[in-house]
Order: sequence, then structure tokens, then C-alpha cells
Amino acid sequence: MKTVRKIIEIDEERCDGCGQCVISCAEGALEIIDGKARLVSEVYCDGLGACLGECPRGALHVVERKAEAFDPEAVEAYLEQKEAAEEKVPPMQCPSARIQTFPVSRDITPALAEGAAESALGHWPVQIRLIPPTAPFLKGADLLVAADCVPVAYARFHEDFLAGRVVLIGCPKFDNVQEYLQKFAQIFEKAEPRSVTVLTMEVPCCSGLPMIVRKAMEAAGKTTRDIPVEEVVIGARGKILERNAWAA
Repeated sequence: MKTVRKIIEIDEERCDGCGQCVISCAEGALEIIDGKARLVSEVYCDGLGACLGECPRGALHVVERKAEAFDPEAVEAYLEQKEAAEEKVPPMQCPSARIQTFPVSRDITPALAEGAAESALGHWPVQIRLIPPTAPFLKGADLLVAADCVPVAYARFHEDFLAGRVVLIGCPKFDNVQEYLQKFAQIFEKAEPRSVTVLTMEVPCCSGLPMIVRKAMEAAGKTTRDIPVEEVVIGARGKILERNAWAA
């Protein structure tokens, strides 16, 4: 039954699909569908507006209108269903996701100086969706969490960033943000990485990636005192625009 109550409203013209609102909605009421934030169901939205401050484009507003009543029990069932559905799809089903490690030097500069094309990649897979939180190469590693456009834009990706690090590549605009959040929380809790470098492009949708890392660290009970984090922003023409260490 519909009643007049507060509920979230999304301005689709302003929304760029960055996914930050999805991360901040504990009820799972928001999802990125066809590149835009969408309200999954009125019954999942409590109307409190926890997502408002996370939108860099000001696309979210709380309005009063007729809507289905907020249903906490439906939210709980929905979140359990989503979690169960994700667990039913083992990330290692795909043959290309078989865990592998490769011997590689932490310093590939000499090889590059001699004209050799040496890769700094020391493991496989590299996609966030395919890497299990229990992968042995994550344990105590220096993590490089990179938006998947970065290696194309930044010419010295291997020597400047990848060498000596374990890379996890993905796109918060097109992939499942909640899945990323849960996976990184498990990685921070179980693998206890030594450090994290978050490497993004200057485009707005990339801003969701550092937000995922931050929220996942909070969920795992970790701070930058436990795991130092550096955020690097790359321009579309391949220049480093910003480089900041997160405050403790």
C-alpha cells in the first residue's frame, strides 16, 4: 500500500553512473543499470538519504511522494538473496581465472634500458571479479587497485606502478559495486596487504574506486595506520594529475 513518505529521487541527466551512491546505501536500494543509478525497489529505500553526500554530481534528492512503505524484512531477504546468488558463481569456473604466479624482477628498468619488453606482471588473474580473496599472491602484498583504462592512458604503467605490486583491475561504472566492496573487505581482513595504491583516471566515474577501497577498509576494521593508502589520478593524456597519501 502506498503512503506519502520520504524517498530518494534520481536526476538522470545529472547522474554519470559513478556508483558512489550504491556503496553508501546499506539497504541495497540503488544499483547502476545501463550506466545510471536506479532505485531497485521503493520498499528497499528508507528515505534517510545516506547516499546524498556521496554523489559528486548532486543527482540525488530526498522528496516526499506516494511510495510503497519501507520494508526492513524485505531488505534483509533481498540482501541475503544477492549474497547467495554471488556465492553460487565460483570465480574460478573460467579457465582464464586459474591462479598463476610468475617470477619477475621488482626493478625492470635495466631491461627497458636495453630495449627489452619485460612485463612486470607477477600473477594471474588480474580482474577484480576473478581474483578470490584467498589468492596466495595477495597475502602481505603491496596492492595496486587500478581502473582498467589506466594502463592504456599511462605509458609507463609497468615500470612506474606495476613493478613489485599485485594488481587488481576493474571498472566501478560497469562492474558490480557491491561485489567489489565485499571482496575488498575480505581481502583487507584475510590477506592483510602491506599497502594499497589506488590508480584512477580523471573522469568522474573513476571516483567510485577509491570510495570502494575506503568503505571496504572500514568494513574490515582497518585504517591507514594498518594499511597505508596512496591515491593517484591520471589524466586522459597520460599525465599524473594528483598524487596523495590518505591521512590516518
